[in-house]
Amino acid sequence: MNTNEIKKIKPRARKIVAQLKKLYPDSGCSLTFRTPHQLLVATILSAQCTDERVNVVTRDLFKKYRSPKAFAGAGIDELENDIRSTGFFRNKAKAIKESARILSNDLGGRMPRTLDEMVKLPGVGRKTGSVVLGAAFGLAEGIVVDTHVTRLSRRLELTGENDPVKIERDLMLIIPKSDWIIYSHLLIDHGRAICKARKPACSECSVAVFCPSDGLF
Repeated sequence: MNTNEIKKIKPRARKIVAQLKKLYPDSGCSLTFRTPHQLLVATILSAQCTDERVNVVTRDLFKKYRSPKAFAGAGIDELENDIRSTGFFRNKAKAIKESARILSNDLGGRMPRTLDEMVKLPGVGRKTGSVVLGAAFGLAEGIVVDTHVTRLSRRLELTGENDPVKIERDLMLIIPKSDWIIYSHLLIDHGRAICKARKPACSECSVAVFCPSDGLF
């Protein structure tokens, strides 16, 4: 995205965010957690799984394993069985157990506070790291790009990219840093309620006036 494109898109992006804030004043992370580590576990489980299903699984999971040390000491077969219904349970269990071991043994149970540190943990990429830093600590080091954020950002023509890393790079140029955390939550809420993948309800969308895809802007 060049300088002229940024100047052209940035004012519209601000209007979109402002309108979405009015529509979803309580927007935020829909995963249930009490500690940063619980959020890390829930976010790892949320890959290719709904937040609703994850919240059902973690309700019992967090009662059984109450700390990073407990997850680190879990039997891998038992942990796999505990999270089986979230899908890809073998890879997820391995990432949860190994990241918990590193947190317990190498970091004194302390969750990293930078994205560079977060992505060094097994199973943690930019998306997962940004979710934890944003929702648990209020730290904006990146913008979470999931399927909803990808779809809506492209429909709103805030980016023309397909790759999540490149989409995030574009968004970071046009979205104020103060809105980096809330941006993804707003688009997820709007993607679930109105701007759905197969049949967006454009006639019901108050953001449509700012949306080139709707032909009204």
